[in-house]
Amino acid sequence: NLLYSCYINNQGSPLNSAVRILKEIYSKLPKDANIAYSAVTGYGERLVKSALSCDIGEVETVAHYTAAEYFLPGAELILDIGGQDMKCIKVKDGVIEDVLLNEACSSGCGSFIETFAKTLNMNIEDFALEGIKSKAPADLGSRCTVFMNSKVKQVQKEGVCVGDISAGLCYSVIKNALHKVIKIRDTSDLGEKIIVQGGTFLNNAVLRSFEKIAGKEVVRPDIAGLMGAFGAALIAKKAYNNESKTSLISPEELTNFKSITEISRCNRCTNKCLLTINMFGENKKFVTGNRCERGAGNERSKDIPNLYEYKLKRIFDYKPLDDEKAHRGKLGIPRVLNMYENYPFWFTFLTELGFKVVLSPVSNKKIYEMGMDTISSDTACYPAKLAHGHIAALVNEGIKHIFYPCIPKERIEFKDADNCYNCPIVNGYAEVIKSNMDILKENGVRFLNPFLPYDNKKRLTQRLYEEFLEFGVTYKEVEKAVDKAWLEDVKVKKDIQKKGEEVLDYLKQTGLKGIVLSGRPYHLDPEVNHGIPNILTSLDLAVLTEDSIAHLGKLERPLRVLDQWMYHSRLYEAAEFVSRNNNLELVQLNSFGCGPDSIASEQAQEILNKTGKLYTMLKIDEVNNLGAVRIRLRSLKAAIEKRADYKNTIIKKSETITRPPYTKEMRKKQYTILAPQMAPIHFELIEKASLSEGYDLKVLQVVDKTDIEEGLKYVNNDSCYPAIIVIGQIIKALKSGKYDLKHTAVIISQTGGPCRASNYLALLKKALDSTGFHNVPIISLNVAGLEKSPGFKITLPLIKKAVMGMIYGDLLMRVLYRTRPYEKNKGETEKIFSKWMEKCKSDLYSANRKVFRENLYNIVKDFEQINIKNEFRPKVGLVGEILVKYHPTANNNMVEFIENSGAEMVVPDLTDFFLYCAYGREFNYRYLSGNKVQSTLGNLFISLVEGYRNDMRSALKNSKRFGIPKTIYQLSQSVEHILSLCNHTGEGWLLTAEMVDLIESGAYNIICMQPFACLPNHITGKGMIKKLKDLYPHANIVAVDYDPGASEVNQINRIRLMLEKAKDNLVV
Repeated sequence: NLLYSCYINNQGSPLNSAVRILKEIYSKLPKDANIAYSAVTGYGERLVKSALSCDIGEVETVAHYTAAEYFLPGAELILDIGGQDMKCIKVKDGVIEDVLLNEACSSGCGSFIETFAKTLNMNIEDFALEGIKSKAPADLGSRCTVFMNSKVKQVQKEGVCVGDISAGLCYSVIKNALHKVIKIRDTSDLGEKIIVQGGTFLNNAVLRSFEKIAGKEVVRPDIAGLMGAFGAALIAKKAYNNESKTSLISPEELTNFKSITEISRCNRCTNKCLLTINMFGENKKFVTGNRCERGAGNERSKDIPNLYEYKLKRIFDYKPLDDEKAHRGKLGIPRVLNMYENYPFWFTFLTELGFKVVLSPVSNKKIYEMGMDTISSDTACYPAKLAHGHIAALVNEGIKHIFYPCIPKERIEFKDADNCYNCPIVNGYAEVIKSNMDILKENGVRFLNPFLPYDNKKRLTQRLYEEFLEFGVTYKEVEKAVDKAWLEDVKVKKDIQKKGEEVLDYLKQTGLKGIVLSGRPYHLDPEVNHGIPNILTSLDLAVLTEDSIAHLGKLERPLRVLDQWMYHSRLYEAAEFVSRNNNLELVQLNSFGCGPDSIASEQAQEILNKTGKLYTMLKIDEVNNLGAVRIRLRSLKAAIEKRADYKNTIIKKSETITRPPYTKEMRKKQYTILAPQMAPIHFELIEKASLSEGYDLKVLQVVDKTDIEEGLKYVNNDSCYPAIIVIGQIIKALKSGKYDLKHTAVIISQTGGPCRASNYLALLKKALDSTGFHNVPIISLNVAGLEKSPGFKITLPLIKKAVMGMIYGDLLMRVLYRTRPYEKNKGETEKIFSKWMEKCKSDLYSANRKVFRENLYNIVKDFEQINIKNEFRPKVGLVGEILVKYHPTANNNMVEFIENSGAEMVVPDLTDFFLYCAYGREFNYRYLSGNKVQSTLGNLFISLVEGYRNDMRSALKNSKRFGIPKTIYQLSQSVEHILSLCNHTGEGWLLTAEMVDLIESGAYNIICMQPFACLPNHITGKGMIKKLKDLYPHANIVAVDYDPGASEVNQINRIRLMLEKAKDNLVV
């Protein structure tokens, strides 16, 4: 029986609330009664335990699990949603199988429903009651509160009632829990015995939302908001025996209890933590804010290995030349990103050439703030943002030469891996620095950021010789320096591996557990990892890095995903090794906004899950939130210990699914091939080109918000927006019943480059497997030699017809958008457009070159004869990620919006993207590790396509209304003074070139669209806007992010501001 309970908001002070509650309990106790034993749990657990001398402090996940087992023995899933966090505990046969918590921030939890209720001047009870009555809950997405605010304002303007908003918010909380925390794809994975708890579930509308979405009845205890406290009480009761004596503060001591708080800076290590010191009298104190034991006044645990500490020292512990020996002067290197991997090589190379290498200082908040005003994208990862401060620090130190090379590929470490790319940020962030930090030019600093083939020693030597000629080096000098640096790099890697093996031996001898704290090399930076390695050692867990044990992995490839990033190849190998070692677990550090990790994290989890291992991801950014991290890690340790009580290891059976390839026989049987929509005008024409070559291609025409909802169910919500749309389209189509699934295949493209697009196929595989479409073949459309489809061949006739289709599409899009806003007779432009679409589709069957030329000429002629108004409208260019740019659903029908707003939309030709991809092979050959054959093939493709485009240029030559497209060579020349043409991630340098072309052709107003956290766009989109505005002061550019939870109102308001400025400039 519960003798006392209290459910209140702690108002930001758990200690004050605990004191008040304990005083009330003491006042109500009979004189002959006493508290025998005590336990505390929750976010303020350690503080309250220290201050009030509680007997037990228990991590809240264990407390919640204990309470749940009391109400529902054999519970399979425990979902706790509180005001500030979500916890999901999966249990199998009485063993904790997985512990999941919301990452990064508390938005999307229960408190934000209460916040919205207050904004409507309602209490939470009345707000919830309105929600229960709702018949049409508002669709508010499932992103954080900041974006949800805009969504709520949007639906309020649309006249949605309070009840529908309340219900919509409840749905959002549950969607957040199911899709982002639990990440379910099939509700059957939830199990049958489900218990829901936490104060948020006291809201009946939230409970009902869960039951409707999950399709299951669940148990909600009548003390749902008290389950943590109830579990702690059960733990205290179990721990108590007749010999136990409580240490809990007495009533008399509580009467005189005082707490004094001081803020102090710790100087016991380089972290310089800002400490909050709570003093309770009689030499009792509790310290928070410390990243290591020393800040709390304790000596560090010397016996617990910490390879983060070892590796950090091993990477940077080099002594530079004295000034008198450095005959080539000083060369600065920023301590950022891949320098945490490559610094030993660069230090050795540059020192051998006679440079004094000056390394930027250790990262801290002050360094970050030094460069904060030059950061071009607020959604870039924290390690990238830190780079600005490190460059500023070097400049302030008087360094006149800074070396920060762009490295597209690392050296391949696993021969069976598909590639060895760096992520787009590591690859090209120096370009952002060069374009956004005026401090370089103002101080006369020579900033050297060449693209280099780090994966090929011979080519690297040649390129370094070319880049360092200005310093008077000889080829022989460079060759010798590269040889020495190469050997040093190998030695460092072997030292780290040896240290990893030593720690493994230590764990065997001591019986301790180790955590492979996996991440990127730059997660070694204490400012980035926020002292997480020290938290682990304070829990008596040894810390290893993924590269210290990855060489011991025995991973079977190919993987489900395309193994394209070298750092992640290490993660996969490390996960495999951990999966078969009982004394190891894996925790992955993930920088907020890291796109590739949305792919890699799921693959790592799959590897671990095969042997029942737990997978824990910690999202980290510039905010130091170690309280939540500590709970995650203590929960992990508790789960490990709980599982250790059971002798049998949990093995999750994972069936090996063999998907049939698309064969020649399937082509003969006229299998329907479903293709996702991207650019409606172009794809309708390409569909006909494919049909004429014997492929029954069906481009999915209708795309709406339900496709996005479908995608969210099956794709990691941190994946980019296009992946969610594309896979949602395909899954919805396959579920529709319109197609014979025994004779249906799907097609999806793979570029083979370093961005996530090449892994859409892997995401699609997982989605199809999750929905039971195991036998639907997937065709990979690629020219990079990736996945093979014997029945699908890219032939020269197909290429020619597809090229014709694209050029028809480019011209029709060009003349449609140029004419429609000005037409005198409404609907005339669309009518002529439709006529020509049908004719072009029909003529693609024969693909007669003469007819092609005649059609192009007559299209221009017909559109020029449309009567238009004599008026001027601002021209608005649309650039960005390829799908968001051309896909009307993805960009919220931007063309229609711009035209209705009194402007003219200008969209670059789709053909340019394919030419850019082909031209990239030439620069790979010239400056990186590409080969002559690939370069030649790329140039042949350009010649073919530009030949057909010349037919379009001839048709436009005498037009007074329509412009002529530039060649890919002209586009590249327009930006080679702005950024390197080795920028090949995503839209690469082409994106910048499109903006330059638009500005120079009179479309000064530009919308740069990108999916939320699109890494290539950080470089060549947002990262180049300042530079373009410097070069073209009249440029009016707005960058807008798109994803499933983004507020359309927010997007539209930003674009409207740009349009207002455009109209003002037009008047001027």
